Amino acid sequence: MPKNRNTFSFLAGRRRRAASWVVHRGWAWAQEAGAVTAEHPGRLRFGAIGEGTRLAFPQGTVFGAPWIQLGGHCIIGEQVTLTAGMMPDLDLGPEPILTLGDGVVLGRGSHVIADTTVSIGSDTYCGPYVYITSTNHSYDDPHEPVGKQWPRMEPVEVGPGCWIGTGAVILPGARLGRNVVVAAGAVVRGEVPDHAVVAGAPARVVRRWDPEKGWQPPLRTPAPVPIPKGVTPEQLLALAELEEEQKQEPDTR
Repeated sequence: MPKNRNTFSFLAGRRRRAASWVVHRGWAWAQEAGAVTAEHPGRLRFGAIGEGTRLAFPQGTVFGAPWIQLGGHCIIGEQVTLTAGMMPDLDLGPEPILTLGDGVVLGRGSHVIADTTVSIGSDTYCGPYVYITSTNHSYDDPHEPVGKQWPRMEPVEVGPGCWIGTGAVILPGARLGRNVVVAAGAVVRGEVPDHAVVAGAPARVVRRWDPEKGWQPPLRTPAPVPIPKGVTPEQLLALAELEEEQKQEPDTR
């Protein structure tokens, strides 16, 4: 009996490994085949989609694609929602509603809801689960359920070079300047000046760049050392491997 039990366990293990291999290979194939690019847009017909831009599979909710313009070399993570208009199949006119500049990154699970114009500047990076919306519920009538009251819409503008941390919320009417840092979980409304760091709910400026004094209050960490000119990626990789080897060598002192 023990021998038979061992045989069954061995066969079950092999079947499990084979099934796991098939599932993972199949999922890898689906991710590659289901990704959206300019060359392979699938069912989506964006107003524009630049060279090198890729929407990972599976995509989140996407509608109003003709009024969505994506710049070049954007990275759109899995389950990202992009919508233009309040619902599908609306005629939104001749102008784009949602615009992403070149090199924009939207992390996994993020939402960009553009019932009126939303623009995200080039080289802006968003962490996972960022929520950007041009629409908010109104609650003027105290006797009517909030969800049944007509929403308010205000354009949203995110300047180039921003970093928006995980779980941040950008509310209607927000205008972020250039190279703004939004802390994780912040709720941003109103105008944020260039080169500012905001945090909190509602978000407030906690650090700004002064041309004469530098960052105020001063940064608590040393500035990163820039990569010397002329250094190739291969040389950087070799240096990183050397440092790793030195860390693993036993200390004989």
